[in-house]
Amino acid sequence: MSFATFFGFLAAIGLFVGSILLATSNFGLFLDAPSFILVVGGTLAATFVGQEARYVILALKGIGSTFIPQRVNRTILNTEVGRIIRWGYLVKEKGFLPLEDEIKTVASDPFLVFGVELLITGYDGKDVRETLQAVADNTFERNMVPANILRSMGGTAPAFGMIGTLIGLIVMLDAMGSNPEMLGPGLAVALNTTLYGVMLARMIFVPAANKLQQRQEILRFRHELMVEGFALLAEKRSPRFIQDRMNSFLDPSIRFNIDQQMKDR
Repeated sequence: MSFATFFGFLAAIGLFVGSILLATSNFGLFLDAPSFILVVGGTLAATFVGQEARYVILALKGIGSTFIPQRVNRTILNTEVGRIIRWGYLVKEKGFLPLEDEIKTVASDPFLVFGVELLITGYDGKDVRETLQAVADNTFERNMVPANILRSMGGTAPAFGMIGTLIGLIVMLDAMGSNPEMLGPGLAVALNTTLYGVMLARMIFVPAANKLQQRQEILRFRHELMVEGFALLAEKRSPRFIQDRMNSFLDPSIRFNIDQQMKDR
């Protein structure tokens, strides 16, 4: 579990509930089922109308995935460089065919599998770079769809909150003539829909969209790093040259060091 995401969400809820408890003892004013149903139901309905159902479902699942730790981190980037360098030594000694055995070790990663297959097929460095870069770009665009949908939902939820408020005001004003004393309580209930819409947008939809986008940008960076590595392998560059070129992508604190790896052994 991503504890930062979990505690951030709990903190947001805690601040909201705490501010209510400090402001009033009648916290029941903030609980209104019709308002909640209108905002949540309306947002989902409008999203399913405007987007393909498959991608809407993926976007909703994406909210839950933000509580799962990021798969690509700084340590993994260093490990990926080390793997490419190890393959560089293998290619230098035995050629590309022995890389067939390496496919088994990266079978869970389609990008790496495809890269190895391009090398075994015999494409040159330029073709490998162009092909894998196209895969990286298209993967990013495809994976960004759920984040864009969530960001759209972040704009739709407050709109339905306002719709609910207008409905509540119309009902309240219609009843004013018979019972003017209900103006205050009625207005409080009418504003709940706006509150729910803003909360859903700013505490769930928009933060989740931002986190999904950031993770996809990190994954794209990793893919671009590997594109460079595979292209250098196709050109049969020396392992040390591969190290220096790939390290140019990385923060100095996580750069791979062949000499240090040799000492550790």
